[in-house]
Amino acid sequence: MFILYISFIFVIVKKILENLRNYYSEIYKALLFVFTMVVIVLLFPESTKFKYEYNEGRPWLYEDLESPVDFAIKKSDKEIEQEKKAIKQHSKLYFTFNQDITDKYLNTISSSFDTLWLQEYGLGNREKFGVNKQACIDIAQKVFQTGIIKLPADISENHDDVIIYVLRNNIAKEAFLNYFYSQKTAFLYIMQELGKNNDIDKKFIANFLHGNLKPNVFIDREKTSIELQYRLDNISPNRGVVLRGQHIISKGEIIDANVYEILESLRIDFQNKARSSNIGLYIGKIILVSIPLIAYGLFLFFFRPDIFEDSKNLLMIFILMISMVAVTRLVVVYDSSLALLIPLMISPIVVRAFYDTSLALIVHLTTVILISFVVPNSFIFIFLQLMTGMVAIISVVRLHKRSQFFFSALYIYISFSLIYVGVELITEASLENINLMVFVYFAISAGLTLLATPIIYLFEKLFGMVTDVSLLEYADTNNPLIRELSTKAPGTFHHCIQVSNLAEEAAVEIGANQLLVRAGAMYHDIGKIENPMFFTENQNGNYSPHDELSYQESANIIISHVLNGIKLAKSYNLPNQIIDFIRTHHGTKRVEYFYRMHLKEMPDEEIKLREFTYHGPIPYSKETCILMMADAVEAASRSLKSPDAKSISELVDAIIKSQLDQGQYNNANISLREINTVKKIFKKKLLNIYHIRIEYPD
Repeated sequence: MFILYISFIFVIVKKILENLRNYYSEIYKALLFVFTMVVIVLLFPESTKFKYEYNEGRPWLYEDLESPVDFAIKKSDKEIEQEKKAIKQHSKLYFTFNQDITDKYLNTISSSFDTLWLQEYGLGNREKFGVNKQACIDIAQKVFQTGIIKLPADISENHDDVIIYVLRNNIAKEAFLNYFYSQKTAFLYIMQELGKNNDIDKKFIANFLHGNLKPNVFIDREKTSIELQYRLDNISPNRGVVLRGQHIISKGEIIDANVYEILESLRIDFQNKARSSNIGLYIGKIILVSIPLIAYGLFLFFFRPDIFEDSKNLLMIFILMISMVAVTRLVVVYDSSLALLIPLMISPIVVRAFYDTSLALIVHLTTVILISFVVPNSFIFIFLQLMTGMVAIISVVRLHKRSQFFFSALYIYISFSLIYVGVELITEASLENINLMVFVYFAISAGLTLLATPIIYLFEKLFGMVTDVSLLEYADTNNPLIRELSTKAPGTFHHCIQVSNLAEEAAVEIGANQLLVRAGAMYHDIGKIENPMFFTENQNGNYSPHDELSYQESANIIISHVLNGIKLAKSYNLPNQIIDFIRTHHGTKRVEYFYRMHLKEMPDEEIKLREFTYHGPIPYSKETCILMMADAVEAASRSLKSPDAKSISELVDAIIKSQLDQGQYNNANISLREINTVKKIFKKKLLNIYHIRIEYPD
């Protein structure tokens, strides 16, 4: 029984693993969608979104608003800052009366008076000594018991109305600052008291006390700081209450500063209360994020299956979406007013560089919709970004030079600015309140759009993709590898140019990627650089090095130009999209000439067909099919002794029929109608190449 149970488990696990293997691509795509949804949901704000949008100085666009609940009116940040500033300016100052220092000073005065008196007057007249000493001590006690205060540098002595708190014997009492002596006012008091007694040595006592006047009341920084912090911490965040049902604003009424603060208070109260239902909040986020992503996925599935099938396309686009949402969220959390700095136009420009305008627009639309839940003033934000995104996409419809990105940035800035001015006019009916700093933000955002260039380069390397700009650069005859081909194999170089012209024209007619075909055609025969003289287009005269080789050896050299080309292309870091043209341009065809010659001269010898057959693979796309046709047609047309319209037409038909019969196009998504269109283009182009005029009927 146990063995049967284990066997049953084993069968189930095996079945699950087989299903995972069979549906790996679908599972990966589903996980990619889920991962993107989860990341964006986590990037969304942790609070619900208030259903009203408003700005100070703008009209209220909704119906009359009455308070749905009781809520407190929050003070603005400016009000709280002003209140803090006022508290700091009028903060309670705590001082300490130091009795120990006071006693020490009085003892010092008593002991040092005797010494100085003896030095000045000697031992004579003891009665005068006693009167002066007592008078000195009495005055000193009055001064020190009142207190000589030491003021910090930030408090002026002239602030007579300043109330301070003095700790004496751990009891704090209020007192005016001018109640205490400074060293200057203490000396003035001493002189005043001495003037009342004519029986003492005023000068001696005045000089003696002047040298012994020292502060005994000091500021208590710790207590003052604690008290200040307590008052700051207890600032009320509210400045009033709005009761349920109380009228707040009428439709069309201009939102002034006071109403704006009430609306902000209502929004904050609404969001704080909504946080208690986190489950509902997250369900809402999941729904709102899922719908745009599912709509985007369905668009790809039904209208762009070629992109949907390739997981790296989905991954690259989702990375762009997540990056834009994440950057926006971070900026908005820091300061929502800086949202206009975010270069969202990078996303459609990058997508357009790799794909087409329709996909770029859909990706941008999806991204902007997702971001609209993160930023304030969603409607204006969506309108601004969508319109400008369309301008950005149109500006790179024909992206053939990287310098176009600079013009795109300029168009983006102009579009941003015009839309902003239009919004101001429609809401304010004037430009008086226009914020010039917004134009600076637009300029920075447009400038940051130029980051699309390095991002495109990075994606090319990460995902092995190429843009139209890169294809144009690769197809340039000044490219080092193509220059090497023109130097070492000039006949092959000329052949590649002719093939590229044929293939590009055919690609345009059937809607294939003309730039990719052209670039692939320029490199498809670079393997001939290794042994250029073994190929007829590079031979001069009647001599051929194949005359000294067997047919198998000759076929091997001819076949090896494909493998040599792949190795050479990889050493020059050519993208896989171009290398695929090298791999597939002969498919699995035979090296027909040497195969037939071997059959003719050695009919009895057993032939190993693989020695005369290219290793493939066969073409897998319209573009690689077009190149295979163009390569064979162009090469064969050189063998025509008297090329005319009939012979060219028969040649093209025969070559392409042969490739069809061999199944060379079986893996490509090219139709018979498109093949017939390609044939017509080839015939027309070859007639032009050989300068043959079409004969008109009589």
